[in-house]
Amino acid sequence: MTSGKEALILIMAKILITGGAGFIGKDLAYKLSKENHDITLADNFLRGRKDEKLELLLKLPNIKLIEADLTDKESWDKIGGGYDYVYHLVSINGFKQFLEIPQEVLRVGMTTTMNALEWFREKNRRPSAKILYTSSNEVYIGAIEAFGTLPLPTPENVPVIIADTYNPRWSYAGQKLICELFFIHYAKAYNLRMVIVRPHYIYGPGAGYDAMIPKIIERVKNRIEPFPIIGGDDSRSYCYIDDATEGIISAMESTKTDGGTYNIGSSEEVTIKNLIEKIFKIMDWTPKKTEIKDSPDGKISRFLPDVSKIKRDTGWEAKIKFEEGLKKTVDWYLENPK
Repeated sequence: MTSGKEALILIMAKILITGGAGFIGKDLAYKLSKENHDITLADNFLRGRKDEKLELLLKLPNIKLIEADLTDKESWDKIGGGYDYVYHLVSINGFKQFLEIPQEVLRVGMTTTMNALEWFREKNRRPSAKILYTSSNEVYIGAIEAFGTLPLPTPENVPVIIADTYNPRWSYAGQKLICELFFIHYAKAYNLRMVIVRPHYIYGPGAGYDAMIPKIIERVKNRIEPFPIIGGDDSRSYCYIDDATEGIISAMESTKTDGGTYNIGSSEEVTIKNLIEKIFKIMDWTPKKTEIKDSPDGKISRFLPDVSKIKRDTGWEAKIKFEEGLKKTVDWYLENPK
């Protein structure tokens, strides 16, 4: 991703990925390992998985794993200091978790972020060191619910709010917004290099089994009749994992992104009905009957990010077509059943 003199500067950077055993963390580590960086993964395995991909990563001489609870400030002593790049990915994700354990979603997200920023300013004081925060497209959804609509595609500078503080559904978005504020104002107060990214509907092989696409694949595999189509006219812009991590790395490595907030996503919009039909075609099966259902409460009918800002500042844009990424994803889940 770099060339010439800049590549010579970046080679063998010391990199930390918190939440490194997660879906995005492992793909980041894989890509960064190709550039011979010294990479440390930190995870407590509450959500991360000790799977074959992680085992293969840990066989590489330039990747190591530290198993630690990063909500504990003392655990950061294990990690040491002097890092060039810190990718802060830790969070408890998943709609079920938002509803069932909102207090933990809030506690883990905010505590690990506060610890990360304090540690970063104390142990990584080189002027070139930079820390990245992975926020989420969820930060936009409260405004959509409250105001009824937002501009489509949605840019980074629209109002972001929590629609209802008593609804546990907003625990994830709430902690993401507060952590964005921490990053912005710590960077200003202590002259830190930082960037915030907001990934949108990242999918691909190894994304877990609770997300929409793996669930649909499982239902098709089991030949469910009548086949449920939930929120069929709703639409999303799905971004394949390879594209997403390339975008995250580009946001980290560019000096133009310092202090900024960037959407990471695709401009290709797909309805849920069309998504399901594509999976039917890939798996060579179509149900005799379908059952149309409304979207669950709290789900947004349409979402499309404006990704022009990151393309302007880094040149990155999603390249993998949805059909191509979906075929790879379906194949992986058929080979790796739950």
